[in-house]
Amino acid sequence: MTVLIGTSGWQYRHWRDAFYPRDVPQRQWLEYYASKFATVENNGTFYRLPARGTAEDWRGRTPDGFVMAVKASRYLTHVRRLRDPAEPVRRMLDVFGGLGDKRGPVLVQLPPGLAADTALLDDCLAQFPADVRVVVEPRHPSWWSDSIRGVLAARNAALCWADRGDPVTPLWRTADWGYLRFHEGTASPWPRYGAAALGAWADRIASTWPPDATVYAYFNNDQNAAAVADAATLARLTGHR
Repeated sequence: MTVLIGTSGWQYRHWRDAFYPRDVPQRQWLEYYASKFATVENNGTFYRLPARGTAEDWRGRTPDGFVMAVKASRYLTHVRRLRDPAEPVRRMLDVFGGLGDKRGPVLVQLPPGLAADTALLDDCLAQFPADVRVVVEPRHPSWWSDSIRGVLAARNAALCWADRGDPVTPLWRTADWGYLRFHEGTASPWPRYGAAALGAWADRIASTWPPDATVYAYFNNDQNAAAVADAATLARLTGHR
């Protein structure tokens, strides 16, 4: 099993000294980050879809084998609310194509107020080519149904396992690959995850997916540089397993 572990973003000014050395300029933070982690989840693409040339620049600044997951534009998820997805998906994929073989999964995070709609979800997923991995993170409880699980499985789209102290999503395996997001732990100092909690997650990963699977895991608890510390700990624990 390949488990790729990183953080949700890398451009946090409060990581200076805690993670980024003082003598590394901000324009070189991606290079420094990629020297420590094999993957990153790019949240910036949610707020503003960059030019394709920017994605090509990210590809050129990172080493061979590095993987960048990308968050789907809020225009698709929060403005269109998955309606008429063909054009937004096509535009995103053209930009993300600039990453070449370093493009990872596309994260489709849904608004908290968007209730489940099986047809809308299926139509959105249908716009992505089979070679693009799509992970969906719903945030309304109406999505936890057999019909939604069936749509995800039929499209080989992963349900994001999201955690905020405890899992806030069902631990469904809907694809032959996996994706996890850690939003907030309960250990001290806040918002860290404790070793016991991360050990339990490492066990879940090892017992859920087969040896040939790829699993992506990202820490979104960026405050106090908790994400980089927790990512390193989970990497050690999954390696032992």
